[in-house]
Amino acid sequence: MVVLGYPDTTQVTMEEMLHHTRAVARGAKKTWVTADMPSASYADFKTAKENATRLIDAGADAVKLEGGTECLEAVEAILGASIPMIGHLGMLPQRVREEGGYRIKGKDHETADALLESALRLEGAGVSAIVLELVHPPVAKQISETLRIPTIGIGSGPDCDGQILVFHDLVGLFPWFRPKFAKPMADVATQIQEAVRGFTAECRNR
Repeated sequence: MVVLGYPDTTQVTMEEMLHHTRAVARGAKKTWVTADMPSASYADFKTAKENATRLIDAGADAVKLEGGTECLEAVEAILGASIPMIGHLGMLPQRVREEGGYRIKGKDHETADALLESALRLEGAGVSAIVLELVHPPVAKQISETLRIPTIGIGSGPDCDGQILVFHDLVGLFPWFRPKFAKPMADVATQIQEAVRGFTAECRNR
């Protein structure tokens, strides 16, 4: 979405994720690499297993897919192929168009209970960790305290076991979109613009 200029993640293809995974794996020699499975790449258990295997062959150490109990068949197929996996609950970016935008999940008892149930089912299936995106912080805390595996938050409060932060948000490289929970530690976009303007001015002045 960020690197390829898409408005959201729904248009990212499997071939693009394979390209990204190979590039990251070449540069991250000492880092555990998890590859996101793009939309429609795990529509059924056979497709899920095949695409997860392709990402591992491209250099990933694990894969991640979005969804809870409704995706258990795909999750079990991937784990059954001895491929490490991370779950993803809460706001699911690949369903942002269906849901009409990014919204915090788990604000009412029904959705909070469903999130906890999905988390327990994913843990029971054997996932290594679960990303909690835009989950109501008290619910994220409850899930984190209930599970034995780590939770990794993104916009879900301070009580998850780890946190995700998009690099572009950290260094201020994507200023036209900054999530409320992201705190830029630099303003790289402005520096890049100033450098290009300076170079352009020198060229024009010969």
